[in-house]
Amino acid sequence: MMMDAPGDAERRVELRRMRILATGLLVLAAVLYLLTLRDSRVGWIGWVNAGSEAAMVGALADWFAVTAIFRHPLGLPIPHTALVKRRKNELGRSLQQFVTNNFLTRDIIQERVRDAEVSRRIAVWLESGTNRRRLLAQVVRGARILLNRVKDDDVQVLVTDTVIPRLRSMEMSPMAGALLSDVVQDGSHQQLVDVLARELHDWLQRNPDTARHVIGERAPSWSPRWIDKQVSGFGYSQALEWTMAVRMQPTHPFRKAVDTYLAKLADDLRQDPTIMAKAERIKEHLLDNPSIGPAVVELWQSVRDSIGQALDDEDSQVWERADRWLAEAAQQLASDQEMRTRLDERVVDAVGFLVDTYGEEVATVISTTVDRWDADEAANRIELFVGKDLQFIRINGTIVGCLAGLLIYAVSQLV
Repeated sequence: MMMDAPGDAERRVELRRMRILATGLLVLAAVLYLLTLRDSRVGWIGWVNAGSEAAMVGALADWFAVTAIFRHPLGLPIPHTALVKRRKNELGRSLQQFVTNNFLTRDIIQERVRDAEVSRRIAVWLESGTNRRRLLAQVVRGARILLNRVKDDDVQVLVTDTVIPRLRSMEMSPMAGALLSDVVQDGSHQQLVDVLARELHDWLQRNPDTARHVIGERAPSWSPRWIDKQVSGFGYSQALEWTMAVRMQPTHPFRKAVDTYLAKLADDLRQDPTIMAKAERIKEHLLDNPSIGPAVVELWQSVRDSIGQALDDEDSQVWERADRWLAEAAQQLASDQEMRTRLDERVVDAVGFLVDTYGEEVATVISTTVDRWDADEAANRIELFVGKDLQFIRINGTIVGCLAGLLIYAVSQLV
């Protein structure tokens, strides 16, 4: 049984009210007809009798016509009645074809989308911080659902059954060499050098005794202790100066040495058979390690937890950066007419493609839904939506019948 849609209760009340009104006019015409039947040839009573008689005929005829659309009048199986029940499926397909041909067309949909000025509305909507927060909340909700749907077992199966076999079949050293060459050319590795130099310098400053002890251990056993202390102190100060110089000088010889070494390694990974073979053996050794699957799962768990914490904290940098990016995008979109025009045209083209490709399939929802309806429920549902307006046919039939009866009676009196 179909569930009530929003507004069905109100529609039932309106339909019942119109039915009572139409039926009340029929009853009024019948009462007037009966009251004037005895003296139907006397003066004005004849006019009332003729008008009421014709009004009854019109009301009954239109009652039959309206009722026959949805059910058998008085329950009698009269031919060509209960049209909705008998031809429910055909009506559904006709309605589907009507919607497809007159609404789900590329030109109509594209015109409506173009007139809607989607990009301008988006820009105006995103200017509000509240709206941006609402949008981010929905994005976070979707991201949370996706994160929770990815199970640890699925990650491990993906790694062991798909990723590892794929890596085994690929020759990794040329790819690694090309990637390393790009890193050296971009200078991206210098950031790692900065980090290492800074961390080493900070460690030396925090642990001078340990550093001097490490340097002093390298002294020969036969050298005097006071010389060892002088040497270790000098070595410690030189290490501090060297790490500081590496940090502060972009053209430091150590940085150039690192560039040279990495560039040579990148070339060897792509061209030297010996180095390439060693790289492949290292790859196989790593892939043969049974702990790689659990390690990847642990890494995924850490990444997932970190992402989840960032998503849940509305004061996190993720939220702040996303909100800032949306605000900047809205401002740029609002001020750049050319950008809005390009975006609108892309939306229009995308909608046109979707309508051309899936429009007919979307419209099949109408026929398939109607096919699933029970015949009685379908008739009741359709009558609920259009029955109120159809009652005006009965009202008009009563009034027009009365006027026609008066006209015929007038002609008969003249003749």
